[in-house]
Amino acid sequence: EVRLVESGGGLVQAGGSLRLSCAASGFTFDDYAIGWFRQAPGKEREGVSCISVSDRRTDYADSVRGRFTISSDNAKKMVYLQMNSLKAEDSAVYYCVAARGYYCSPKGYSGQGTQVTVSS
Repeated sequence: EVRLVESGGGLVQAGGSLRLSCAASGFTFDDYAIGWFRQAPGKEREGVSCISVSDRRTDYADSVRGRFTISSDNAKKMVYLQMNSLKAEDSAVYYCVAARGYYCSPKGYSGQGTQVTVSS
């Protein structure tokens, strides 16, 4: 059974930091790209960051580049999103999504999400 479980969300003041974690199981981790997506109320889901597990290649949305860092621990099948200098507009439910191959997609296996709320 494929499982992705996000954790680490919460309430933080603007300028603060959070570290999200995504625990993966039930699939061959190295064959996938893991992406962090977010969805705020009334908005469409958007891609935040992506890591190709096999070659550790990363990508970021322009809105978070330089503030967020994605990483993986392949031995533990974990993906992390370090979020610094948080802004109110970063508030959303954050999902990790696993897509087979080298590129992230919102249509892969998804977790249940973790809420991030940034107070201004």
